[in-house]
Amino acid sequence: MPIDASVVESPGWWLQRLGKKLLDERADSVDEDGETEPGLDTLRKYAEGKVPLPTVPGLDPREVAEWMKDARTNWVSLVLDSPVERLGVDGFRFGSAGGENVKADEDAQRIWRENHMKADSGLVHYGAAAQRRAFVLVERDDSGRPRLTHETPRQVAVEHAQGNRRELAAGLKLWRDDWSGNTRAKLWLPDREYDFVTKTDTPTFAERAASLRSWDAFQLPNSSDGESPNGLGVVPLVPFINRRNRRLAGFAEHEDVLRIQNRINLSLIMLIGAMKYGAFRQRWAAGLEVDEDPVTGAKIQPFQLDIKKLWTTDNPDVKFGEFAATDLVPYVRSVESAVQDLAAISRTPPHYIIGAVVNVSGDALKAAETGLVAKVRDRQDELGEGWEAVMRLAFRVVGDEKKANAWDLETVWRDPESRTISELADAAVKKASAGVPWRQRMEDMGYTPAQIARMEIDRAADALNAAPTDDSQPASLQAKRDAKNDERAVIGRGDADDVPDAA
Repeated sequence: MPIDASVVESPGWWLQRLGKKLLDERADSVDEDGETEPGLDTLRKYAEGKVPLPTVPGLDPREVAEWMKDARTNWVSLVLDSPVERLGVDGFRFGSAGGENVKADEDAQRIWRENHMKADSGLVHYGAAAQRRAFVLVERDDSGRPRLTHETPRQVAVEHAQGNRRELAAGLKLWRDDWSGNTRAKLWLPDREYDFVTKTDTPTFAERAASLRSWDAFQLPNSSDGESPNGLGVVPLVPFINRRNRRLAGFAEHEDVLRIQNRINLSLIMLIGAMKYGAFRQRWAAGLEVDEDPVTGAKIQPFQLDIKKLWTTDNPDVKFGEFAATDLVPYVRSVESAVQDLAAISRTPPHYIIGAVVNVSGDALKAAETGLVAKVRDRQDELGEGWEAVMRLAFRVVGDEKKANAWDLETVWRDPESRTISELADAAVKKASAGVPWRQRMEDMGYTPAQIARMEIDRAADALNAAPTDDSQPASLQAKRDAKNDERAVIGRGDADDVPDAA
């Protein structure tokens, strides 16, 4: 039965609108300025190092395709990996409004561990950096516990409520069912959920079709029309948008250095071409008679290049010489210049790209990483809001309304700055003298909430098992003994008048 898409905000209307939005974003597009805007497919190819090969004048692409592929170097992978590897979530904590104290919340830590998010959170961070945005789907599993899954913008599209960028009006997930060969779709509205299915593996969506003829409601076990209530009351998708200040829909971390990557690849291809065709000295001979093949008439090569052979001739008028080899230094400098531009624009530390550190102090390395650290802290603010929204939805799943509505939920991030153990310990000692609490000092030293909790137990055990002091007697008994000794009469030499009569 075809799905009606003519009524605005109906399930079919949302399926058509979000489905078209999802599929259109995969391909490149042209903006109002005539510039090509890369799609998700192009961004993924650049992230994987599968950059399109440039056209080099004078070279047949069919002949040079293989060695041109060897010339490609994936520099944008450093642009993506350098900030993502410093984005680590250590836990979550509530202030006075959400819990009894400001320690890391154990319930949030359990939800995090149950869903393997210590590893999967990296997928979310990398997906947002490489594909402009990523999503986390919050559902209730069969046991009633929250289930968190990472979703990609190649399969998920959302629509915000009009005039409110914080609230979602609808969300759609489109994927291929490998078991049946069909294409599935799931639509979330604040109050209802809808499941759809089509037998085609390449669905298309018209812009203003009155009905979707190839789609049908998916038969659920507890529903015959593919419709079910949404128990959470909200769209259970949380978007993680990267660099929203550049574009509200998201801006990939490597999106503004794609052309520089193309320039680097072209310079490398020209370098390898010069090495292949012009780096060896070409020999020439003047006045030399060359024999011909009597059958084919082709010229016979009189000499073969060999390090053990000597070229000789009986003709004294023959002259030998060689052409100068191609100078490769300009090509190398061209590559280095483009790489420096890439590092400056993306704020990637130069020693990440150069790969050699010689006679550089620790302060100089920290100064070189200042831009990267600032960029990571900015991403922590953006992504932290998403993780806090995820945990609020997770607490709504378990029925903890207090934590689900707490405004003081905070994401505990790992310190993105590189510091030595001695620097951290020295800072902790100085913070202790300034009155900073022990737990905060341990957190500043880079310990996770779980490690800090174990250390608290170990500290209490160490205090109970501490070795006694040199004086085995309690201090109170020692004080009483000292007072008694002071009151005791002292016998010593005195005047004779002080001695009592013997009688």
